[in-house]
Amino acid sequence: QVQLVESGGGLVQAGGFLRLSCAASGSSARYYAMGWFRQALGKEREFVASISWSGQTTVYADSVKDRFTISRDNTKNTVYLQMNRLKPEDTAVYYCAGGPSVGRWDYWGQGTQVTVSS
Repeated sequence: QVQLVESGGGLVQAGGFLRLSCAASGSSARYYAMGWFRQALGKEREFVASISWSGQTTVYADSVKDRFTISRDNTKNTVYLQMNRLKPEDTAVYYCAGGPSVGRWDYWGQGTQVTVSS
């Protein structure tokens, strides 16, 4: 069993930045692909970014490409999402997900709120 706990959300002005963290418990977590998703109020959950277990392969949604960076530190079982040049439309609850491969998300965190004011 893997548990995921997000942190780092908050309120920021447009153009600002935040770094989200996702701490994973369980020795197998370091071998999992990890991803970030978000869900804005009244909208469906959408993919933001993913990273392979080795960290060598990353994928981004077009809406965040060149602004967000996903990374991981397997010695700490932690995945990060650096979010720069934030926009009001980035406002959402951000969720961390993990699984044996990209696209197979077996585990989810509880989410962390990111609010970007204009």
